[in-house]
Amino acid sequence: MNVMEWSKSNVDYGRKLVDSAMEGARTGEGEFLREESLGSFLGESARQALPSAAIGACLGGLGGYLANGRRSKTRALVCGLLGGAVAFGIGVIWESRQLTATVASNSWKRVSKTRDEHWLEKNPIDYA
Repeated sequence: MNVMEWSKSNVDYGRKLVDSAMEGARTGEGEFLREESLGSFLGESARQALPSAAIGACLGGLGGYLANGRRSKTRALVCGLLGGAVAFGIGVIWESRQLTATVASNSWKRVSKTRDEHWLEKNPIDYA
């Protein structure tokens, strides 16, 4: 097998892996959401993350205001916005963790199946 055949074979295998991962992700999403749309699920996750964002904004603002002994309102505002954004992101991730786990699990199952099929193509088992 020359370099051209080897690289084409590896690119085709990589494409199969990516396709199987995407198919598994779509299957996992459909399995988890059932009749609900992804947008409404993420909207609900965002609504549930708002209290965390408010707490993060308050703590960030307080930390920015009290830092270094200087009391800067601009620094407090920036730190409050940053704290709120970080807390909101973490809250959304936390609220959607079950969806993420289902998508990742199904994706990994499909990739493993594709890898096993590829291995059997390269290493045929002769039962005779």
